[in-house]
Amino acid sequence: MAIQSFSSGQTLTAAQMSALQANDYNQTVSAKTTSYTLVAGDVGTHVQMTAATATTISVPAATFAAGDSLFISSQGAGACTIQAASTAITVTGSSLTLAQYGGGTLRFQSASAATFFSGSSAYGAGSGGSSSSITVGGINYTLLTFTSTGTLTVTKAGFFDYLLVGAGSGCLYCGAAFPNGGGGAGAVTSGSVYLSANTTITIGAGGSFTTADATLSSGGDTSIDATAPILISASGSKTLSQTGTPYVFQGSGAGASRDGTALTVTSKQGFKGGDSGVGAPRPGGGGGGAGAVGAAGNTATNVGGAGGAGIDVSNFIGGSSLFKASGGGGAATTAGTAGSGGSSLGNDGTKTTSGTNGGANTGCGGGGANSTGGVPIAGNGGSGIAYIRFK
Repeated sequence: MAIQSFSSGQTLTAAQMSALQANDYNQTVSAKTTSYTLVAGDVGTHVQMTAATATTISVPAATFAAGDSLFISSQGAGACTIQAASTAITVTGSSLTLAQYGGGTLRFQSASAATFFSGSSAYGAGSGGSSSSITVGGINYTLLTFTSTGTLTVTKAGFFDYLLVGAGSGCLYCGAAFPNGGGGAGAVTSGSVYLSANTTITIGAGGSFTTADATLSSGGDTSIDATAPILISASGSKTLSQTGTPYVFQGSGAGASRDGTALTVTSKQGFKGGDSGVGAPRPGGGGGGAGAVGAAGNTATNVGGAGGAGIDVSNFIGGSSLFKASGGGGAATTAGTAGSGGSSLGNDGTKTTSGTNGGANTGCGGGGANSTGGVPIAGNGGSGIAYIRFK
C-alpha cells in the first residue's frame, strides 16, 4: 500500500495496523503495460512493468522527498529503462535498464536526485561461436567469438555487449602500368543490445581483388540480425575505381591510384584512404583504417602510402593489444607498410608482383601491387569477426 497520513492523537484501527504491517512484507503491486511516469502515491509500493516491448519509467522532479523509496521491476520481455522525466532531476545507477525479471529499489536523496539500486543483473546469457572466460577492467565476462556466420542462442533474455568488425576490401586495380592503392579496412562498431530470442551473427567476407579496371571490390558487413527491426552492422569497405579515383560507399576508403584523390568515407564508420602520388612513378596511397586515414604515396621517394591504423580490440576482449581493421599499404618501388599497430594483421604492397591478403577475421584491407610490366595478383581484404560478451 502507499504511504498514508495520520493526524496527531488519531486512533488506528486493527485493519489499518494490519495493512501497515502487511506492506512491509507484501508490497502493493501496480502493474504497468505501457511507459509510465511515477506519481507521489507510488512511494512504498512495487511498480511492475509487464510490457513485451521496450518501455520507460520516468522519474519526475519535485514529486518525492529525501528518504522516499519504491521498488521497480520488469516482468515482461521488453527492456524497461528508468529515466529522468526532465533536466530538473538527476537519476543515477549502475544500470538503469531492466531486462526481464530484473528489479531494484529507487531511493531519493532529494526532490531533484534519485539513485536506482539494481537487485539483479541486466545481462542475458547465451552460447554460440567459441566461448571463453575473460576479465576486463576487473569484471568477469563470458566471451563468444564468431569467426564465421552462426547463431547466438539466447538462454536468458537480457543485454549483450558487442564489438563487430566488417570485412576489408581488396586493393584497387587501376591498370597494368600503375602501382595500386591499398584496400580499405572494414568498420568497427560496438555497444550493447537487448536480445530475447536466438539471433543470426553474420560475418562479412573479404573483398576480392580483380584484374578488371574500374571494378567494385566489396568487403561484406558483419551484423547482428535480431528480431525486426533490430539490425546492428559494421560495414565492410566498399570501393570503386573509376579513371583512377576511388569512390567510397561504406567502411574505410581504399588508397588512390593513378594520380587519384581518395574521397571521404560516407558512412562515418572508418577513414579515407591516402592520395596517390602525383606524376611518375605514381606510388599508391594507403588504405584507410578503422582508426586513422591512410597515408599518401610519396612521389619523391617512390614509397607507397602506409595503411591507416586499426582499432585495438583488447579494450573489449582483454589480454594484450590486438589490432583489427587496419588499411593495406600502397604499392610503389618501396611498398607502403600496413596500418600502424596492425603489422601482424595488415598487408604491404610489393615491389614486383603481388600485394598480400588481409588475414582471416581481421577486417584489414588488401595490400596494393606494383602493376608495371604485367597484371599481378594483388591483396584481397580480410574477413570480419564478431565478439559478444555478457557477465
